[in-house]
Amino acid sequence: MSYEQEYQNKLTTAEEAVKIVKSGDWIDFGWCAGTPVALDHALAQRMPELYDVNFRGGVLLRPLECFAADDAGEHFSWNSWHMSGIERHMIAKGCAYYASMRYSELPRFYREHIIPNDVMMVQVAPMDEHGYFNLGPQASHLKAASEVSKKVIVEVNHNMPRCLGGFEEALHISEVDMIVEHDSPIGILPAGGPATEIDEAVAKLIVEEIPNGACLQLGIGGMPNAVGSLIAQSDLKDLGVHTEMYVDGFVDMAAAGKLTGAKKNIDRGRQAFAFAAGTQKLYDYLNDNPACMSAPVNYTNDARVIAELDNFMSINNAVNLDLFGQVNAESAGVKHISGAGGQLDFVMGAYLSKGGKSFICCSSAFTDKQGNLHSRILPTLDNGSIVTDTRANVHYLVTEYGKVCLKGLSSWQRAEAIISIAHPQFRDELIASAEQMKIWRRSNKR
Repeated sequence: MSYEQEYQNKLTTAEEAVKIVKSGDWIDFGWCAGTPVALDHALAQRMPELYDVNFRGGVLLRPLECFAADDAGEHFSWNSWHMSGIERHMIAKGCAYYASMRYSELPRFYREHIIPNDVMMVQVAPMDEHGYFNLGPQASHLKAASEVSKKVIVEVNHNMPRCLGGFEEALHISEVDMIVEHDSPIGILPAGGPATEIDEAVAKLIVEEIPNGACLQLGIGGMPNAVGSLIAQSDLKDLGVHTEMYVDGFVDMAAAGKLTGAKKNIDRGRQAFAFAAGTQKLYDYLNDNPACMSAPVNYTNDARVIAELDNFMSINNAVNLDLFGQVNAESAGVKHISGAGGQLDFVMGAYLSKGGKSFICCSSAFTDKQGNLHSRILPTLDNGSIVTDTRANVHYLVTEYGKVCLKGLSSWQRAEAIISIAHPQFRDELIASAEQMKIWRRSNKR
């Protein structure tokens, strides 16, 4: 049987495909830009007759119809590996929950811990002549999820960029049970507004630490993007990319001729990533681009792989941190924001790299809706805050007031260094708290 004939035999409608879902099922619902659209709509129509259907996914770029109804939580649950703003709203509705992890371990969760998975539904690019459906900009953990799923349904979208890879970036038609065709725009992650003065100040402090030939990982957010923009305008050259998430900042650097990957110890000349989200220019750049390498997250985020890359520079955001050097990048107290993702993987991997550095950056303070200024540097993290990076792992901390290296510092030295980059308005309060916690020496005041 030809691949085309097999394709036709498996082709069906979204409405027919979702009939296999029954109450109590676990459904893997793709990831980021690969979250299905037509299948979501069809499942939403079945909601009244289904109960205890549990979805897995993450980094949603558009609201799900399945969870639009006020009583959706009585029928469905959304279990996220990493949350976007859309998913935070779903938490408030009582139908979404976070599954904690180090992102590099996710494929093992499926393959070794036998996560129950009745059905997998995911958007893919059209089948090629060899019978493969490219997974688009989200290799991540999807091949592993497909291997343990009882049924695999692909939603073919002609707008899905075809992301070339090293491995596990595609599903073969022999691994697919049903095919649905539906063309829809790829989910967009807005680039955000222009960098603020604080973003630019932090970016400048980081960029001056980056040597020619360095390999880069950028997290999501205004500050990492500001770093990307500043690199694009700099004199740096022969930079490489090995990252969890591919963002618009890399496209800007590539357009400026900064990304050759010529000095990479592995995957030379290629920009490796686990998933990507951004504006249409990002998807256009990734499509059929042999300079880019779509790979599973247990490769991109493995600290041992990262350590093989000399001069590895990891740049990530924080929500807040404390005087012990504990970094929270996931929550505001008990209010969940995003997830652990791969931040700790890259913090550890970068430090293991020859010449490598990891930077955790944030503004020193923020202003609330009432106009009150609050420090992001706290004596101790608020109750319920999640420790994303332990105090033993943090390398550089950066705010608009400076950068400090915490490696090798005792508790009083650490407190002194962290307070030195706090907003000036809060430094005396932080010193008083450090004294109460016995991590401040009298000699610090001389």
